[in-house]
Amino acid sequence: MSEVRRTQVLVIGGGQAGLAAGYHLRRAGLDFAILDGATAPGGAWQHYWDSLRLFSPAGYSSLPGRPMPQQAGPGAPPGRQAGGRYPDAAHVANYLSEYEKRYDLPVHRPVRAESVERSEAGLFTRTDQGTWHSDALVLATGTWERPFVPAVPGRREFTGRQLHTYGYRGAADFAGKRVVVVGGGNSGAQIAADLHGVATVRWVTQRTARFLPDDIDGRALFEIATRRVQDDGPRISDLGDIVATAPVRAARTAGLTAHPMFDHLTATGPVCADGTTWPADAVIWCTGFRPHLPPTGLRRTRGRIPVDGTRAVEDERIHLLGYGDWTGPASATLIGVGRTARAAVEQIRALPARPESNSCP
Repeated sequence: MSEVRRTQVLVIGGGQAGLAAGYHLRRAGLDFAILDGATAPGGAWQHYWDSLRLFSPAGYSSLPGRPMPQQAGPGAPPGRQAGGRYPDAAHVANYLSEYEKRYDLPVHRPVRAESVERSEAGLFTRTDQGTWHSDALVLATGTWERPFVPAVPGRREFTGRQLHTYGYRGAADFAGKRVVVVGGGNSGAQIAADLHGVATVRWVTQRTARFLPDDIDGRALFEIATRRVQDDGPRISDLGDIVATAPVRAARTAGLTAHPMFDHLTATGPVCADGTTWPADAVIWCTGFRPHLPPTGLRRTRGRIPVDGTRAVEDERIHLLGYGDWTGPASATLIGVGRTARAAVEQIRALPARPESNSCP
């Protein structure tokens, strides 16, 4: 039997949520390790499309303890200069890499968690590189590796190219093509805007596209989420679904509009409920992701683990970080995850001591 490695707290996931957890675990004086399935630092940011930019200036997009530096280059769009340029995905990935080094966080990669076994002696996380025994566990695996594509009738009959946000890299790949972009969230709006003027784009949404006011960016969204925590104020979703970034506003002014979702696909493209067809060369599904969680025996409705804040209701030793409103308002953002990470570590630190054991259950 291979040796079981021991640590007080095991963090699964080396993206922004896992690093924020590591920062607070280090400050709390707890022994911990971070397992990351990727081969390089940077979390999901290293995989995003080239033109993607943050909703917020660098100064409002930082993990705890270390401000994100401004990105070199031209300033932000007129009227939105505060805090510097809106960084691109590569800048964020580099920031996360430097953050990891700055705090000497014990990240092991590539290591993939396969399952978690819970016992009175502790938590045993089995990976493709052996087993870890811990007193507490932080799940910070994110959603990037579980893209969701809806079961639209005829999807398998379409002979053109199909891809998800997960696989989109840039507009140049679709120059001169007829492209259907499906999705009424930020990714759908941004990718449709990225393609507008390069390809012939038809952007379709399940419900009417709802833009947030043009002056709302990630900084304002974090402030709204903070008020939500403090006094049960309005939800961000009450105001809209799409942040009107500069490229999105420009494409909207140039004629980009959202159309109702089509009824089904044929070999050549979408067919609307009234029988109207739209020949297409490609369909890009900007339809979201699902949590990428190792088996724990805790999943319930819709595959989710019931939580109280970040703590799993059925096992106080397990916390979840960075999954959006499920685990705390703004917890899926760079600036927001620090607050929930701090709260999770405080609760982990207060756990009663458990008997030592290095034996698997």
